[in-house]
Amino acid sequence: MSQEIAGEATATSSMSTTCAYCGVGCGVIMQKDEHGFAAQGDPQHPANAGRLCVKGSALGETLNLEGRLLQPEINRQPVSWAQALDAVADGLQQVIAEFGPQAVAFYGSGQLLTEDYYVANKLMKGFIGAANMDTNSRLCMASAVVGYKRAFGSDAVPGNYQDIEQADCVLLVGSNTAWAHPVVYQRLAQAKKKRPQLRMVVIDPRQTATCDIADLHLSLRPGSDAALFNGALNAMAARGRLDADFIANHTQGAAETLATVAEWTLPRTAEFCGLEEAQLEQFYHLLARQEKWVTLYSMGINQSSSGVDKCNAIINLHLATGTIGREGCGPFSITGQPNAMGGREVGGLANQLAAHMGFSEQEVDRVGRFWNSPNVSTKPGLNAVELFQAIEQGQVKAVWIMGTNPVVSLPDADRVRAGLARCPLVIVSDIMRDTDTQRVATICLPALGWGEKNGTVTNSERCISRQRSFLPAPGEAKADWWIISQVAQRMGFGEAFNYQHPAEIFREHAALSGFENQGSRAFDISGLAQLSNDEWHNMASIQWPVNQQNPLGTPRLFSDGRFFHLDGKARLIPITPRLPVTKTSASYPLIMNTGRVRDQWHTMTRTGKSARLMQHISEPYCQFHPDDLTDIHAGDLVRVASSHGWLLLRAMPDRLQPRGSVFVPMHWNAQFSQQARVDALIAAHTDPLSGQPESKQMPVNVCRWNAAFQAELFIGAAAMNQESARLTPEVSYWSRIAQPDVSHFVLADSSTPDDWYGWLDQRYDLSRFRCQFADFGARGFNLLAWSEQGLALAFYAQNTLADHAVLTVDRHAIIAAFSQSPKTANERLALLAGVAPSGKASVGNVICSCFGVGETQISQAIAAGCRDVQGLGDTLKCGTNCGSCIPELKKIIDQQSLLLLTGASK
Repeated sequence: MSQEIAGEATATSSMSTTCAYCGVGCGVIMQKDEHGFAAQGDPQHPANAGRLCVKGSALGETLNLEGRLLQPEINRQPVSWAQALDAVADGLQQVIAEFGPQAVAFYGSGQLLTEDYYVANKLMKGFIGAANMDTNSRLCMASAVVGYKRAFGSDAVPGNYQDIEQADCVLLVGSNTAWAHPVVYQRLAQAKKKRPQLRMVVIDPRQTATCDIADLHLSLRPGSDAALFNGALNAMAARGRLDADFIANHTQGAAETLATVAEWTLPRTAEFCGLEEAQLEQFYHLLARQEKWVTLYSMGINQSSSGVDKCNAIINLHLATGTIGREGCGPFSITGQPNAMGGREVGGLANQLAAHMGFSEQEVDRVGRFWNSPNVSTKPGLNAVELFQAIEQGQVKAVWIMGTNPVVSLPDADRVRAGLARCPLVIVSDIMRDTDTQRVATICLPALGWGEKNGTVTNSERCISRQRSFLPAPGEAKADWWIISQVAQRMGFGEAFNYQHPAEIFREHAALSGFENQGSRAFDISGLAQLSNDEWHNMASIQWPVNQQNPLGTPRLFSDGRFFHLDGKARLIPITPRLPVTKTSASYPLIMNTGRVRDQWHTMTRTGKSARLMQHISEPYCQFHPDDLTDIHAGDLVRVASSHGWLLLRAMPDRLQPRGSVFVPMHWNAQFSQQARVDALIAAHTDPLSGQPESKQMPVNVCRWNAAFQAELFIGAAAMNQESARLTPEVSYWSRIAQPDVSHFVLADSSTPDDWYGWLDQRYDLSRFRCQFADFGARGFNLLAWSEQGLALAFYAQNTLADHAVLTVDRHAIIAAFSQSPKTANERLALLAGVAPSGKASVGNVICSCFGVGETQISQAIAAGCRDVQGLGDTLKCGTNCGSCIPELKKIIDQQSLLLLTGASK
């Protein structure tokens, strides 16, 4: 077997590749150093021009093999590849023989490379003959896809990142860009610095970090976005801002759409959206004065039971005003995964066949002839939510899950887990051995991870980039395309899946995109179908279409006013706004919104490995307005419950959170917290057109959870040799925080042990160590355990039942003691108390993850005279790398300056 087939390239000292995280698609240069590999931004890549966010900067810290799945397993027992592949092929064939091809399903991921996606889709839809191949992109971008197709006749993002810098105004809708897509936010912030006249409008119920650069923030009622854009279109019509020539020559449906929006007067729109009329009028006035604007929208629009309509309400405004197809203009949906767009291109969604083709008789025939298969699926398959419901109901008997964690990420996640537990054949290809989904798998297949695999990805602006390997394959891990091809060969489809190199797959994919196209389909990369293996390896990033007419790519679509409906015209779609399906009640009076935090990504499989990325926000939390829950204080634990499940989270009151709502992050899983899988609370309500779940509108109640104690436990290498030390503590609440060479847990329970020493000894065999402890009786207990090598375990507990007490220890000082033992008795006593030694400043809560700068340090610098972000950067370096912390730095400066001013006045 060649190295290319196995994916077993030797490690290299430097490699340009593409980031593993969001859909911005940043170029990264991985450079080998004495610690392993370090990431730096690729200055030649068009997406980021050398910029990286903190997650991208920390990529080198996530490459270790801890927790990796390194050999195939059946029923959690290791087997050879031959045994595993035979078991997969035989299992699929048995299900097909007994129940038919519709009893089989594949579920992919935006983590798959385009080459992997293509082979999986080809096997499922082209040869097994059922279209039950869907992807986790259904959860984030399906509504945007349908919105584009309804308007343009194709799933095609019109513009590019340069447009957001060249616009007169940028509308940021349903997107905390500063945290979810930080490099795009950096580009916006820099553009505004260069052109102060550039206007930014943030449209979001929450006042997020993105509002830092906003000229106007519209905190509208959750779910009312379509009404806002209907009202905006009506206002632009009244102000004479419509492009009559563009409407007449390049669109259909304008008359019906304008008649519909005429009902959305200023008073009606303001009432529906929960906005002041004066603020809405300010928005209309600002927009009417701009010649060019971009609307950047994301999950706040898409993750809705009416997400498609919201997308089309946005697109309607651009079509009617002619702000599309030219510099600085266009509706721009920004994706959440590095290859969500690539999955859409190959047909990874169940309502697509391949290469942006659907299931018409002509398209099925065309794909069948290209693949030389008489068994191509003739109708759409089950989308993600339907698919896992079919598994639960016993209709789907075999499912192959690739590179995703649906037991955490799908709505009604506990039912998803229960359904998979009953499914006869659950195959999981993943890089990690212990995920929530792996725990219910029959067969586990070790896949190559980022840095090991080799292929292409497509970002939010249609830019295809290379993701290159710079690490050797660990253990027995293989490329996904190889695994799928081997199974296909065993199922009797060998001739169609005899791939020897990922470049072969890319060439086939490119050729299919241009097959009998003649300009009828937007997606066409046939100009890349003749690349040699070396040319593919060295391929520069390029935006599709790439064909004979556009050999250098196409930065902007629709410049000629031609769209992809048969008549070449775009469609304005009359929209009747609808509020979310779910409603609050006396039992569930608050609306729960979900989303990302700054330094984590998806279900933390990769980011959770980095201690740096766990510093900013280290526990799952519930953010709420303090006037909604007056008996809950910062640092309390809260029970958040819906009609589907409950969570235990850290309380985070914040007056910037809108009244009547709470925010809970989406990332935490069963490997990082006891009870924090937020999608277990979400009902499986979906958009009827896209099948995308409504993930941001779940009614919940929140109450204080009475913890008898809270504690922090740090376990070093000496104690981690014991199997018991690797197990999660047996308490009602725990969260695990990644630390270098230390297991760190935050703990709480509803009752306090009678004997703290005995409680710890039973779990960690303290007889192996020299122990130093402070017993505070009913108030708490601290303990240090020392081995000959140094500190082995540190434990701090405090009774918290009575008075909202919050345990506070200096985590940085404690972690440092594991690698550099205290030298004096006073230093050991300080460590026992959980504080930094005398003379050593505390860091405080980390604000800048890039340089580990904490709030205490920042406050001290402000008190010493730093009065702006630049001054803090000069003194502490915070905010000088990725810039993601700058909104928080400004907030701290404002707070501390006010305190200093108040103190001076007294």
